[in-house]
Amino acid sequence: MYKQFFEEETIKALKQAYPELTEYNLKVEKPKNTDFGDFAINVSPLARDLKTAPPVIAQNIEKHLSKQGYDVTLIGGFINFKTGNKMLADTIEEILTKGEDYAKPENVKTEKINLEYVSANPTGPFHIGHGRWAAMGSALANLLKFYGHEVYQEFYINDAGSQIQKLGNSLLIRLKQQKGENIDFPTDEVERKNYYPGEYLIPVAEKFLKENEYTEDVKILSDYAKLEMERLQQELLNNFRVHFDKFYSELDLHKSGKVENSYKKLEESGKLYEKEGAIWFKSSEYGDDEDRVIKKADGSNTYLTADIAYHKDKLDRGFERLINIWGADHHGYVARVKASLEALGYDSTKLEILLGQLVNLVINGEQTRMGKRKNMITLDDLIEEVGVDATRFWMCMRDINNTLDFDIELAKKSTDENPVFYVQYAHARACSILRNTVNDKIDTETGEKITAPLTKEELDEAIKSFKAETIIDDVENAKSLILKLEDFKSTIILSAQARTVYTICRYLSELAAEFHSYYTKNRVLVDDKNIMKGRLAIVYATKSVLKQALDILAVSAPEKM
Repeated sequence: MYKQFFEEETIKALKQAYPELTEYNLKVEKPKNTDFGDFAINVSPLARDLKTAPPVIAQNIEKHLSKQGYDVTLIGGFINFKTGNKMLADTIEEILTKGEDYAKPENVKTEKINLEYVSANPTGPFHIGHGRWAAMGSALANLLKFYGHEVYQEFYINDAGSQIQKLGNSLLIRLKQQKGENIDFPTDEVERKNYYPGEYLIPVAEKFLKENEYTEDVKILSDYAKLEMERLQQELLNNFRVHFDKFYSELDLHKSGKVENSYKKLEESGKLYEKEGAIWFKSSEYGDDEDRVIKKADGSNTYLTADIAYHKDKLDRGFERLINIWGADHHGYVARVKASLEALGYDSTKLEILLGQLVNLVINGEQTRMGKRKNMITLDDLIEEVGVDATRFWMCMRDINNTLDFDIELAKKSTDENPVFYVQYAHARACSILRNTVNDKIDTETGEKITAPLTKEELDEAIKSFKAETIIDDVENAKSLILKLEDFKSTIILSAQARTVYTICRYLSELAAEFHSYYTKNRVLVDDKNIMKGRLAIVYATKSVLKQALDILAVSAPEKM
């Protein structure tokens, strides 16, 4: 990476100028004014230890850097570097040589990671909040895999609570309606909470009657409805390009005895006590605000009891890192889960929780907050309206810590205002340039055939055998674009380490802007074949990196638009 390279070269020069120095507090930045250089290092932090003014330190370092042939200018305590044409040309050669492996980090610490996200109840369709976690979670999995981690994607099915019986009761009402009975859900708000009155159970009831004889056995109906909702959820996830390695049933967790075993382990270690008939976990001893109930007075478990066992099981399966994506409303839940792991003898720092804010839909310019039940637009509805690509890109393009405003009308537009269109069009434009290079044309005025500048074989060979020397004399025109292409390396590392995917979206938008600008200012298919081949190599390299980044988001890279 350019930043790392200039930092290392500066430290080498610093060691020569000041051999007595043992610590180097240097940071490579990009100057706001690019006229000063492409990268800058501020040596002011060294002034205290060296007891020397920053400009003098910079001058002494510059003497050694200049001997190596670097284009360096000094402004006060800043050392400014200009990237040489050879280095820029080498970047294009590296991209073309490495292909899909370009920007994959080397010599980094990797882990076996369990990434859990979505984990919705099997009681209804996904709302748009689930869509955000699905898009971000799967993109994060792709990013972490690209970085080098071993990533296992998991969906925790909350199928052990009273909500499953409520689902069966709700399906029974829909069955009775199908049979012609004059029956509906209770209108009383308290009673209504014991049902799922959404119309999504109507087709489930129709399907049940086609496959089974009518029954009022709620256990049979609960099991059927749960499996059908799971099937529909998984079908939608596949369509949304989200693929889990395991759907982990909470019910199976209970049946396995793991919930009771983790409870006994806490009990045996003295981490539980009884109060007011309930069993409490001493979570306050491990940083939680207060102790938590894990077994109610009636003997039933709380949600926390199963979650303790579930996270213990993840670590027992050999995962070195647990990453969960939860909604922001689970903020208070983080400390108690971490506390439980510590109490069981595990390293709680192995658990990372990413808390995500809600999604607001912007419809006809008006912002609408979508709840789980009221005024609900489902993820299925949204995908049908704007498509998988737009939904995924928009869901990923804001920091998980910020509320997302999803503008439906803008997401459908085929204009530069729509970020996903803008990025995809950059890839399609690159593909179009490469096609035009090898396709004959017809002169619209004369009707004569215009022979393509290169044959496909010539183009393939030019890309395959490309050498940096090809574009050294012409590379200055593509400097901003190549600097952005090279920046993909640091974007991958920083994004993976910070667990962010919005940074990939931002990078794609910036790269697309640089490419569109380059194309506007530089004609690619010129008469000089050497220059043309060099520029085609830059176009091909850009296309390659655009696709790499889009693949991480699981957004398609169209060749035509």
